Amino acid sequence: MGTLQGLFFDQDGVIIDTERDGHRVSFNETFKEFGFPFEWGIDEYHDLLQIAGGKERMKHHLQTKGFGRPVKPEEVDDLIARMHKRKTALFIEMVESGRLPLRPGIHRFLHEAVASGLKLAVCTTSSEKAAHAIAYQVLKDIPFEVVLAGDVVSKKKPDPEIYNLALAKTDLRADDVLVVEDSRNGVLAGKAAGMRVLATTNVYTEKEDLSPADAIVTCLGDPGGERAVLKKGPEGLLREGAVTIEGVRQLF
Repeated sequence: MGTLQGLFFDQDGVIIDTERDGHRVSFNETFKEFGFPFEWGIDEYHDLLQIAGGKERMKHHLQTKGFGRPVKPEEVDDLIARMHKRKTALFIEMVESGRLPLRPGIHRFLHEAVASGLKLAVCTTSSEKAAHAIAYQVLKDIPFEVVLAGDVVSKKKPDPEIYNLALAKTDLRADDVLVVEDSRNGVLAGKAAGMRVLATTNVYTEKEDLSPADAIVTCLGDPGGERAVLKKGPEGLLREGAVTIEGVRQLF
């Protein structure tokens, strides 16, 4: 049996509701700027989220549906890299402008974790610039031990590589860490690394099979705001409609 020593967070859909009205919109603005006559709809983007990584999603679209006009094979990698760089800049503008709010309960929960002396890490397939904008600007009052993002690992979720790297950098044992994720790929990555996983659902992941997670809630919740609904896990996980650090210790 382990003892709770650290919390590893995914970013998109866990810390901030970024996917539908953040990343998707930024991708579509980028496609338009580069002169490509298509955009990703809400449902289509949900399907694309099963592919980890923005550059990977664009390559998949190019290979399966095309970009509406020819792209030479030797130009693909450079084009995707330039588009992803522009998309990231647009997304960071959205984050810094405050247009994307934190998910319910995340700030409260992070403060509780800091007060409890837990080590905190962000482990995301989002770009490093986007991850740093959220971790070091939006959440500048939270002392994250590690922020891992983008291409820091060669294999993306559901592969556990990013979580194994976080364990190495924080000098923690897998049995002493809780991962907070929102997607099946993320849940599988955390479990494959040997850690307990708390899943918080959102509009894109509420219908995914998150059953491998140790506990599932609709959000982390705030006693005076949006309350969390427990889908799986011990009843004591929630206090006044909110996931608390003391409640999480029950998973250990």
